[in-house]
Formats: sequence, C-alpha cells, structure tokens
Amino acid sequence: ALYRAIHQARQKWPRWLEALWRNHAPRSTSLSDARDNIHHHYDLGNDFYQLWLDSAEMQYTCAYYERPELSLEQAQLAKLEHVCRKLRLRPGMTVVEAGCGWGGLARYMARHYGVRVPAYNVSREQISYARTQAQKQGLDKLIDYIEDDYRNIQGQYDAFVSVGMLEHVGVRDLPNYFGHVHNMLTDDGVALIHTIGNKTVPLETNPWIDRYIFPGGRIPSLSETSIGIEKSRLMLTD
Repeated sequence: ALYRAIHQARQKWPRWLEALWRNHAPRSTSLSDARDNIHHHYDLGNDFYQLWLDSAEMQYTCAYYERPELSLEQAQLAKLEHVCRKLRLRPGMTVVEAGCGWGGLARYMARHYGVRVPAYNVSREQISYARTQAQKQGLDKLIDYIEDDYRNIQGQYDAFVSVGMLEHVGVRDLPNYFGHVHNMLTDDGVALIHTIGNKTVPLETNPWIDRYIFPGGRIPSLSETSIGIEKSRLMLTD
C-alpha cells in the first residue's frame, strides 16, 4: 500500500523531481562502502537503540508473535528459538553468523544449545556491546564477536545463519553472497537466511531512505534471491 501511494504521488511530481528519483544511483555495497553504510545507521550509539529495542537481547529484526498477547521481549525470544529449531542445533556444532547485530542470537544459541559461534559484524558499536554482554553472561568462551565483513569469513561450518542482513548485500552481489554461503558450509551443512522481502521487481529504493536511513539498502524479492541460490548450488528446502 505504501509503494502504491508513492507511485500515485509520483504521477503528480514536477519533472525535476521525477528526474532526481530516476537518476538516483543506489550506494555501492563494496567492502569499504558497506562499512561506511553500516556505520551511518548502526553506530548512532547503543544508548539510542536501547530506548526502543527489547531489553533482553537488543533484537532489531522481526519479532515472532506465536500468540498475540506476547510482550516484545517474549516475541523476540520466540524468534530466536524458532531460528535455532530450524537450524536443528546440537551441542558441539559450530555456527557462523553474518551481521550479528548486538549479538543476541549468538548468545541465545550458545546459552541454550551449547554451540560455538564466530559472529561477524562491521558495526563498532554493536560489536562492543555484544562482547561486553558475552563476558557478563559467561559466554565469551563459546562466542567470538569479530569486527569484519561477511566476505572475509574463512573456513567451513556446520551451519550458517543471518537475520536481517541480506537487505544490505545489494541485488548485484546476491549470487556472490550465496556462493560464499555455499563454500562456508560442510557437505551436510544448513543455512538459515532471514530477510524482509518485496513482491515488486525491481523495487526502487526511495532516494531519501538510501541517503539518510539505509545507505546501500535494497529489499530483495524471492525471485532475485532464488537466482543467487540456484547459481550457488544450494538447495532451497524450507
């Protein structure tokens, strides 16, 4: 509905404003630019995000309301448990996480499932918060929060997980992203990748959003992600 409203409004725009929209070039998501994009949004200060995120694990993305009466904190924990069940975690597994945010999922996996988690993120503020919380909760021996880009992840793992990060990859980089996920997994490894999606191809990113809110951000469609999955030889199972 929002994008229909934007489309209708654009029919009445003056020519110079329409030209500004059409000539807007989305920001790059190269290694150096991706770091700048993430700093722009996620390094505003942890105190700011603590004002409105859940108090338990500082989850940024999509709570899971199994029942409508759940609190935000309960719904976010339900989301973490839902992710873990889909990954079929077992003690002793190693799970690599890309775009770990404030580290809540990594701590949940380590605390409740006894898995080892190298968790990657390029946000200084988020990594600092995550390391502090892991130490306070006695989980730092199971979790390694690494300030680096997902493209620099090395090795193979039992599972790969990413929640709410695919929107920052960029559509042109999706095949490379899924190819990298394939190379990170063992022969029987499992990946769970969460993203917000759209039903419009292509979906133009609002220039104002791209400049001030989510530089380099792009909400992919299922068809756009499927191309990358197929080229990488991953199997879409769920």
